Amino acid sequence: MSERMGPDYRAPPGTRIGHVHLRVADLNRSIAFYRDVLGFELQARIADEAAFLGASLPDSDRTVYHHHIGLNTWQSRGGYAPPPGHTGLYHMAIVYPDRRALAVAVERVMQAGIALTGATDHGISEAVYFDDPDHNGIELYRDRPIEQWPRDRSGRLVLALRRLDLSGLLGERAD
Repeated sequence: MSERMGPDYRAPPGTRIGHVHLRVADLNRSIAFYRDVLGFELQARIADEAAFLGASLPDSDRTVYHHHIGLNTWQSRGGYAPPPGHTGLYHMAIVYPDRRALAVAVERVMQAGIALTGATDHGISEAVYFDDPDHNGIELYRDRPIEQWPRDRSGRLVLALRRLDLSGLLGERAD
């Protein structure tokens, strides 16, 4: 029995995006960025060709997922980012469990001297944008609780593109 193609099919509950795998120009530079700035832990490495980094699983401070981010130089060692006007990855999004965790991550990015390319309050979430060393777009965000998501009278989500109060967000971090 096969599922029919068309708009009536829905991905089953529990379906999620598992990981992102990026082509990078310099493996060591990318490992340093994702490990030292964003805090992902190196889980495995294949010589100077590929690396796999993960974050702790929910409700665990010791068990790290096999990989949320894969990096490789198989077709890109020494390469260049695609120029504007070409297809490809717009950005990958890393979701944080709460506003404080997002604030800490954003502060680390800023302390590393990485320029932000945007900061948006979408109503359903708060998001900060920047590029990794290979000019792959990255979004760090946190979802608001579902009961706070803005909806219209018919119950449909209302997404916004408001400027994020970055100072307010950064005020959430603990010193």
